[in-house]
Amino acid sequence: MKINDNAITQKESISVEFFYNNTVTRFKIQLLNERVGFDRLIKDPNLHRPGLPLAGFLELFSFNRIQVFGNTEMKYLLNLSQEKRVIALENIFRYDIPCLIITNDHKPLPEMVELANKYNIPIFGSAFSTTKAIYLISDFLDDQFAPRLSVHGSLVDVYGVGMLFVGKSGIGKSEVALDLVERGHRLVADDVVILTKKGEGIIMGAGTDIVKHFMELRGIGIIDVRSMFGIRAIRFQKRLEVVVELEVWDDKSEYTRTGLDDLSHSILDVDIPYVKLPILPGKNITVVSEIIALNYLLKHYGYDAARVLQDRITSKIRLKSDEMNRVIDYFEHDFE
Repeated sequence: MKINDNAITQKESISVEFFYNNTVTRFKIQLLNERVGFDRLIKDPNLHRPGLPLAGFLELFSFNRIQVFGNTEMKYLLNLSQEKRVIALENIFRYDIPCLIITNDHKPLPEMVELANKYNIPIFGSAFSTTKAIYLISDFLDDQFAPRLSVHGSLVDVYGVGMLFVGKSGIGKSEVALDLVERGHRLVADDVVILTKKGEGIIMGAGTDIVKHFMELRGIGIIDVRSMFGIRAIRFQKRLEVVVELEVWDDKSEYTRTGLDDLSHSILDVDIPYVKLPILPGKNITVVSEIIALNYLLKHYGYDAARVLQDRITSKIRLKSDEMNRVIDYFEHDFE
C-alpha cells in the first residue's frame, strides 16, 4: 500500500478570530476589551506565561505565542505602582503578540485594557484555572497545527477497534463498511478519511464536514448512514489502529498464513498494524474483518494465538514421536 506523502498538510497559522470563534463556547472564552486585532495570526501551538518579561527580562520572550496571565502575573502587577505597572505591561504589548488570556476569572486592570486597545491586542478571559485553561487550549492548538493526511478509504469502529479499509477504487470498501454497520458496528468516515497525528503515536481519523456520514454505493447512489441506521451507527472520530488493504486474489502475491510476522504500515511516521486481505468469491470479508479486530484486541491484551500454537508445537517436538501422534482423549461414555 502506498500513500502519497504530498497529500500531507499542516497549518502554519490560524487567525485570532478563528481561535475565538472555536473556543468562545467550548472553553467559555470572553472578550474583555474592544474587538481589535482579530486578524492577528497565531503561528505557535505553545502557550507562554510572561512572568520574566513583566519583570523586565525580554531576551527570551516568546512573543509569538498566546500569552497567559494567571494568579502569579496578576498579583505581581497589583503589587506594582501604576507607573511601573504601565512600563511592565508596555514591555509586552509593544511586541507583536497574538492575544492575551487572563485565567481564574480575573478582571483586566484598566492599564491593560487601555494598552491592549492602543496596540490592537485582544484580551480574553477564562473562568478556568491556569492549569486547566492551558491544558484545554494547548490541546485545541495541537489539533489545529497537527499534520493531516487525506486518504481514500473507509474507517469503521469494529468492536472498539478503528479499522481503515483501503484498496483500489471499486474493490468494495464501502460495501464492507456498510455490511459492518448492518452488523452493529459504527461508521466513522467513507470515501475521504482525514487522518490527524495526535501526540507521538496516535493517529485520529474523521470525515469531512461536507460528506460526514454519507456513503456512495455503486449502482444505488448516495445514502445517509445516520438517517438510515440511527445515531448508534456512527461516530465522528476514532483512533486508527489497523489498516486493512483489500485486493483481488493474486496467485503471485504472498499472504500471511500464520500471523507470526506482524506487518505494519507507516502513516505520518506512526507504525500501524497492517493486514493485506485477498478477496475471493464466497469469502465473507465482513466476518474476517471482525476476526481481525478481535485478534487485535487479544494481542493488545497479551494473547497471540499464532505464538501460542508455535510454542505448543515446539514443546511437542521435544517429546517422543509416539506421544506427538497421540489423539485427544475422549470423555468417558462420549461416543459421538
